[in-house]
Amino acid sequence: MSTTQDSAQGPVTRQELEEREASVLIPQAMRSRQSRGRQHDESEHAYRTTYMRDRDRIIHASAFRKLEYKTQVFVNHEGDYYRTRLTHTIEVSQIARTAARALRLNEDLTEAIALSHDLGHGPFGHKGEYVLQELMAEHGGFEHNAHGLRVVDVLEHRYPRWRGLNLSYEVREAFALHSPKDPTTLGFEKGRQPSLEAQLVDVCDALTYVAHDCDDGITSGLVTDRQLRETELWSEHWERMLAEEPDLPPRLQVASTVKRLINAGVTDLVESTRARIEAAGATSPAEVQGHKRRLVGFSTPMHRLQRSLSRYLYEHFYCHPRLMRMGAHARRILTAIFEAHQQEPRLLHAEQRAWAEEVGLERAICDRIASMSDREALDEHASL
Repeated sequence: MSTTQDSAQGPVTRQELEEREASVLIPQAMRSRQSRGRQHDESEHAYRTTYMRDRDRIIHASAFRKLEYKTQVFVNHEGDYYRTRLTHTIEVSQIARTAARALRLNEDLTEAIALSHDLGHGPFGHKGEYVLQELMAEHGGFEHNAHGLRVVDVLEHRYPRWRGLNLSYEVREAFALHSPKDPTTLGFEKGRQPSLEAQLVDVCDALTYVAHDCDDGITSGLVTDRQLRETELWSEHWERMLAEEPDLPPRLQVASTVKRLINAGVTDLVESTRARIEAAGATSPAEVQGHKRRLVGFSTPMHRLQRSLSRYLYEHFYCHPRLMRMGAHARRILTAIFEAHQQEPRLLHAEQRAWAEEVGLERAICDRIASMSDREALDEHASL
């Protein structure tokens, strides 16, 4: 009976979805109808809101697909188990969506920001970014958030009438306000906080990589669960796991602890953020962005625990000699590729040479390298 009735009622329209947002979301959340629009005018879609279209465009972008072969911590050929930029992005999106739904924020905007937040990363993770920063120091610099905005605004080319993905202002603003650059240099207002949805993705990103780098670190053998028990946060959840699930094999002990770590973090984040929003007195997205401080975040005790674990990972995992050697290898590869193209621009393809005429040789080379997956960079280096 209900199936027939639903069929007779027809598909859910964009207007109905927008009405749902109006009735379900808190006043401080962004609504699709409130979007400041796109750089290039487009007609609205019949069945998708503005932020749903943003999410879909990001998923179909070539830069998104390449995240599968870009380093999170371990280079892709180190093993199939380890997180890549793509799996990390999906995990951030899932956690952020859960928190957004609990807080009654705009889940579609949150998802679009989460799925796009790492599009500006080049090959070989943060080590690759440091190399590009050095190579571009005298040519306008490089920073992955600002470059991510560049990716979605001009480097993706999927439409005949304009460059870029023509995303909404709110998704694009998330790149600019997360970048250490002056947002006015990127075309955005100075002195504004990010939207609640963008703030949420930022915190969920950190929560995700701390928890999952514990997992990858233990799996790789570069750090042990015994070492991590030196930190209060890991030790607390490890002990609870042993008390509640005493018969788990070692591999599941780690998985269960990671799961508990994430659950505790998300629960604290949701409860602390809800209280902070209520206390702030902001009654609209505009007032949130004009507030003196960010409203999304952990409680003070959880923030301290998360930072302590993150600091421990930096000292004992990210700075492990094996990962430092990988970083040195990345430096040699990217520097050689950059300098070879700088000395002989004809190594660039015709389309890239035309782009260099518009933006300058070094910027075009940087755009090319930043777009590469780890595998592409290794192949390019070998071919040189």
